[in-house]
Amino acid sequence: MRVLLTGGAGFIGTHVLAALRGGGHDVVVLDSLRADVHRGPAPVIDGLVVGDVRDAAAVDSALRGADAVVHLAAKVGLGVDVQDLPDYAGSNDHGTAILLAAMARAGVARLVLASSMVVYGEGVGHCGTHGDVRPGPRAEAALAAGEFEPPCPVCGEALAPALVSEDAPLDPRNGYAASKLAQEHLAASWARATGGSVAALRYHNVYGPGLPMNTPYAGVAAIFLSALRQGIAPRVNEDGGMRRDFVHVRDVAAATVAALHHGGGVRAYNVGSGTPRTVGELAAALADAVGGPAPMVSGDYRLGDVRHITADSSRLRAELGWAPQVDFAAGLAELAGSGQ
Repeated sequence: MRVLLTGGAGFIGTHVLAALRGGGHDVVVLDSLRADVHRGPAPVIDGLVVGDVRDAAAVDSALRGADAVVHLAAKVGLGVDVQDLPDYAGSNDHGTAILLAAMARAGVARLVLASSMVVYGEGVGHCGTHGDVRPGPRAEAALAAGEFEPPCPVCGEALAPALVSEDAPLDPRNGYAASKLAQEHLAASWARATGGSVAALRYHNVYGPGLPMNTPYAGVAAIFLSALRQGIAPRVNEDGGMRRDFVHVRDVAAATVAALHHGGGVRAYNVGSGTPRTVGELAAALADAVGGPAPMVSGDYRLGDVRHITADSSRLRAELGWAPQVDFAAGLAELAGSGQ
């Protein structure tokens, strides 16, 4: 299969590229090499076309002869402030619209879209009285008072975290999350109009070799590792009890390649390890792997962060035969020793 891979020079993209080519696929990579992601010399990648998905001419050219598209190109991360909103909307949503229109012109009918678990917002919480409920946004006054668990919207009691399925209500809580959900909606609209096929992969917290470091949009594993390599104790927000699903980038790449063969139509898939861990546990495990200072729980918080988001990835396992292969401790040791 000939595949156009957008964002193929990025962190996840380079691993997806290796997995695609390892599976015998012919791959063209389209990447803008944007400066907030790619620092230093340009990567040397066979089949790399330097271009932006917002450039229709570049996309038309890269799509020639393609059978499918894996669309990873995006601005990622929570963002610094509201001034990032135009870039999220432009890079992620306008770029996706340009790509989808070009796919329709080229008659390319199969898309794998990199979405994110952030589309769920706070997801689902379990109340002892009212069962599974949808938490509302956490109030800043509560966060400032150290009350971090989201309350039941009915009775106000603290909620226990619960796994989120792909059929849960979607509730993006920040600009990045809103842009990822808009990508899914645009792709679904394209599929309805063209008869195309979409697999929207809602990636969880991805880590592994090549993880972007020292940028304002870096993920929590990169932030902790950067501090540890400087001999600084990583600062853990809130009380460290935020639950996430940390999944290795090679497992994510394998899921992405598997999604090329999904059964058709529009289908969302959660991509996670299946083992929730707290952010505090991640910081402690990285400190052990590096031999650095123990984490410091700061009590700080960021508006727009969610307390818990851990989703059920059983649909991906059942329908596409995928299962994570990389052990968490081994994956962190590999990351810690990667020299990034």
